[in-house]
Amino acid sequence: MHISSATFLCSAPNLEACPDESLPEFAFIGRSNVGKSSLLNVLAGEQGLARVSPTPGFTKLINIFTINQCWRLVDLPGYGFAAGSRKDSNRFNRSVAQYLKGRTNLSLVFALIESALPPQPIDIEFIEWLTLNEVPFVLVFTKMDKAPKPQVDANIAAFMERISQWYAQPPAHFQCSAQTGAGRQDLLGVVDEILDAIHAQTEAAREIPAAPWDVNPQARPAKTRKRGPDLHRPW
Repeated sequence: MHISSATFLCSAPNLEACPDESLPEFAFIGRSNVGKSSLLNVLAGEQGLARVSPTPGFTKLINIFTINQCWRLVDLPGYGFAAGSRKDSNRFNRSVAQYLKGRTNLSLVFALIESALPPQPIDIEFIEWLTLNEVPFVLVFTKMDKAPKPQVDANIAAFMERISQWYAQPPAHFQCSAQTGAGRQDLLGVVDEILDAIHAQTEAAREIPAAPWDVNPQARPAKTRKRGPDLHRPW
C-alpha cells in the first residue's frame, strides 16, 4: 500500500462524537508509552501526524485521521496510565471501551505490545477483554530494536503462550520498529487485505436482487450493531 495523503479529521471525547461511519476504521491502542504515536507517524509517512510526547498517557481523545481518502486511522488513548485525575482516566477508558464495542465500521484493532518487556499483566488483561468482546484484532510487538533479538523473541513467545489458552488458532502477530521502519509494510498489507475484502463484499452486494424491504420499508429487519470476528481469519 502507498499512502498518498494523511489528514487529521477530528478528536472525539466519546463514541457519540465520532464522525459518520462511511469509511472503514483501523484503530491502534496499547499500554501508555508503548511507542504508539511514533509508529503511527512511520505508518502514515507523516512525522507530525500523531504528537509524540515523553509524558505517558498524553493521548486523551479518540484522534481520527483520513488516509488516502478511503479509510481512517484511529489513535486511541493508551491504557494503564493517564495524565490527570483518576476521574478523567476512568472517563477516557469508558470512552475507549464504548468505541471498541460499538463502532460498526471498526474493521480491525492493532493491539500494541512492547517486545522489549516480558508479558505485562495489563496487556494480558486487555487482550482477554478484546477476545471476550469479540473485537477483531492483531498483535503488534513494538520496539523490536530496543533489546537483543533473543530477548525479544523470548518475550514474544512468552506472551503468545500466556494467551494461547483462549484460541484454537492464535492471533496474527507482527514485529515493528518506529526507529527503522521495520514491519511497516506488513501492517499496511493487513489494512490493504481487509480493504480489498470490503470492496469485494460491496461489489458482490450490488449483484444481489433487491430485498423485500427495498420495496416495502416496513419489512426491513431490526438493525444490529453486533460485530463478530471473521472465523476464516485469525483476527
